[in-house]
Amino acid sequence: MTVRDATPGRRPTTGRRARRTALAAALALVLAACSGEQNALDPAGPYAQAPHDLIIWVFGIAVVVFVLVQGLILFTTWRFRRREGDDAIPAQTHGNTKLEVLWTVIPALILAAISVPTVQLIFEQMDEPEAEYLTVEVIGHRWWFEYYYPDYDIYTANEMAIPVGVPVRLEMTATDLARAADLGVIHSFWIPRLAGKQDLVPGHTTYLNLQADEPGRYLGQCAEYCGLSHANMRARVVALDAGDFEAWVADQTTPADVPAEGTLEARGRELFGDLGARQACASCHAVWEGDGPRGPGQGPDLTNLFSREEFAGAIHDLTPDMLRAWLANPNELKPMQYDVNGIGMPNLNLTDEELDALVAYLMTLD
Repeated sequence: MTVRDATPGRRPTTGRRARRTALAAALALVLAACSGEQNALDPAGPYAQAPHDLIIWVFGIAVVVFVLVQGLILFTTWRFRRREGDDAIPAQTHGNTKLEVLWTVIPALILAAISVPTVQLIFEQMDEPEAEYLTVEVIGHRWWFEYYYPDYDIYTANEMAIPVGVPVRLEMTATDLARAADLGVIHSFWIPRLAGKQDLVPGHTTYLNLQADEPGRYLGQCAEYCGLSHANMRARVVALDAGDFEAWVADQTTPADVPAEGTLEARGRELFGDLGARQACASCHAVWEGDGPRGPGQGPDLTNLFSREEFAGAIHDLTPDMLRAWLANPNELKPMQYDVNGIGMPNLNLTDEELDALVAYLMTLD
């Protein structure tokens, strides 16, 4: 029921207030989308700066066109408005060759001025960097990103470490049947402050360049709907100074320690490889202990698990308590993590003793 103002001669204000509230809420959402740690309008590297500068330039042209067109409409509406007592029928005119040529040529010139630098920038963004660069292979899974460094034989997940000031060439694809039964799912990798977005397509390789000018942690996510847990597929890029990056590489290329026999950690390592009739962790996850070459599994490589800050598609902080809760029931922490096709992290129905042992073992993987 609408509440009406009891004051005579005044209009009801409830509807007006509701409209103002809705407008304010919409404006707040728009402004929130242009701020924060995933703000594409705050570039932190050259591959994000160039598109940003182009967008600002194109937006300036759009503003000028908008003001001119709307100004002409308002002027025409006022100048040729119908006046009191004017009953004459306005003179009808048809066509004006000069004007038609003019408003055809001008938009064509504007579009040409926009399209030439846009196409040029697209090719520049796709080309290999001229300077020496780091190659990282990006594989999109449901629902997490895997990173492989061919120069160092490093596998990691969700958090990509890069050196500051060095171009990074991403060679990207999505999981195919050789890794998991989710062929046909397209993902899109996007770190707004470092580069534009690029699709990851099964069976194809796409490329994206990025570079960070300052150390920091840059947030992103999958930008292409890829299933019911798409919103929980996030990405992180950690930019490190040269010395810190070298230390990270040394840490990532060090084999995992084997716990001493008789310890809780050793029991966890045993369970990791054999859970009896249940699916073992090692059937999907790899832990490299230095015996032979490293190789990917269907799930994230866990050799240096605790060198990361987040897990489960980078949606949860990596702490012992959160890891225990994850192992106890993954779908509770990440809805639709395990689907009807058997893709994702299943609930292994672990006992409290098994949970304690597995968490203790996984905490040694740093």
